[in-house]
Amino acid sequence: MTGSSPITQPTTRLPDSLVSTDWLADNLAAPGLRVFDTTCFLVPDPKSALRAESGRASYEAGHIPGAGFLDITGPGFSDPSGRFRFTMPSPERLAEAFGAHGIGDDTAVVLYAADNPSWATRFWWMLQVAGHDNAAVLDGGLKKWKAEGRPVETGVERHPAATLTPKPRPHLVVDREGVLAALAAGHCVVNALSPEQHTGTGGTHYGRPGRIAGSVNVASRDLLDPATGAFLPQAEIEAAMRAVGALEAERVVPYCGGGIAASVTTFWLTRLGHRNVALYDNSLGEWVSDPELPMQTG
Repeated sequence: MTGSSPITQPTTRLPDSLVSTDWLADNLAAPGLRVFDTTCFLVPDPKSALRAESGRASYEAGHIPGAGFLDITGPGFSDPSGRFRFTMPSPERLAEAFGAHGIGDDTAVVLYAADNPSWATRFWWMLQVAGHDNAAVLDGGLKKWKAEGRPVETGVERHPAATLTPKPRPHLVVDREGVLAALAAGHCVVNALSPEQHTGTGGTHYGRPGRIAGSVNVASRDLLDPATGAFLPQAEIEAAMRAVGALEAERVVPYCGGGIAASVTTFWLTRLGHRNVALYDNSLGEWVSDPELPMQTG
């Protein structure tokens, strides 16, 4: 039939930025849906505080059916020319890398990790920075999926390349100057590391123990149910953010060691309705390298 328009496949709109294992099990075959394992491991290393190890082998040994793999240690998702480990590439480069994995403008994306949701929230945030909103994190990740007896498959799943049009949102990212400006303006700077790391009394540190002077603490690990790997009820997370003044603050800047755990804070503040949140990408890895930048302990 001449002059007819091509038939387009309907696109799945995700119900929320956090989806349950029940929802995903019911929608694995939904049109336009792509699921990705984002697992990475931080392992002790004598030459540095922690070494990042790709979770590709873990993915190949068992993943949610149909899931692809996104590697935070790969050049498409960490800037190979950056001085720091997980420096985010430009939004344009991110869009290109996501497109190569089959994420296009009309793709719905569900992200998960084996046991630490901060890898999934990091990719969720990078998609936000590149301008793609139709993405969600799987609550409980692979740990909860497997505990419920749901199927997994082995090997590698590759999706046809797609086109993701970059729509950069540079306001979602800050550098050290942005942190200094936030502190000077009395904005809320939130450390997502453990209370022991925040006070400098224990745990891994990044060259100088403690916290960015003037920052408050909401540990990302404390937002999880350790038994299931799922997030705590939203009301409890909201209370934790409100207790440090994050929900009422004009602007919030989350940070951690390298911009990974802080993406959990960014994810949740966004879910809770805050519209002025910017993650400090290189976090303490950069901050502690300059002795002029203030740190606090105790």
